[in-house]
Amino acid sequence: MSWFRNLYNWVLSWAQTKYGGSFLFVLAFTESVFFPIPPDILLIALALGASQKAFKYALICTLGSVSGAFVGYAIGNYAWLTDSGEFSAFANFFFDTIPGFSIGLYESIRSLFVEWDFWVIFTAGFTPIPYKVFTVTAGAFDINLAMFALASIVSRGARFFLIAWLIWKYGPSIKVFIEKYFNLLALSATVVLIGGFVLIKYII
Repeated sequence: MSWFRNLYNWVLSWAQTKYGGSFLFVLAFTESVFFPIPPDILLIALALGASQKAFKYALICTLGSVSGAFVGYAIGNYAWLTDSGEFSAFANFFFDTIPGFSIGLYESIRSLFVEWDFWVIFTAGFTPIPYKVFTVTAGAFDINLAMFALASIVSRGARFFLIAWLIWKYGPSIKVFIEKYFNLLALSATVVLIGGFVLIKYII
């Protein structure tokens, strides 16, 4: 996996340039469609370098990610299936290149959307689950666009602004904590949140 480490280091190197904010937007945008490196790592590096701009970087990251999500949705909606209902060459490219994204997973996601709709996108956007898989499949399954937009804005914004707030509040001392435990805490918080709504659903 040396190629992945090299890619990771290349992404981080942008934090040392005057184009760091612009590249953060591009990174967040492409990660929502196909890029394997999450924008969090560059967001953390930029915010640590200028904590007074942490929330500005979080906004840039959110705008880039949500913009990319709409592109992913459009790809799924218009380029995922052929007129005969078969997977297109583009869909097969995704299956072949994105780790873990199989036809079986695709069908499983269909069931999740039927049952949970908003919460599927929210979970993918807030937790370490690959967001790109869900932006594309949301379009392929023709999920309500307004709901998709709301879930994307809320989840991506919550994730990136929480990271920015932690760095703004605690500075470099929080970096190791974010890198080691943030994803686990985000996943746990999402489980608790969704669990609460499920409980309310069955009680009422």
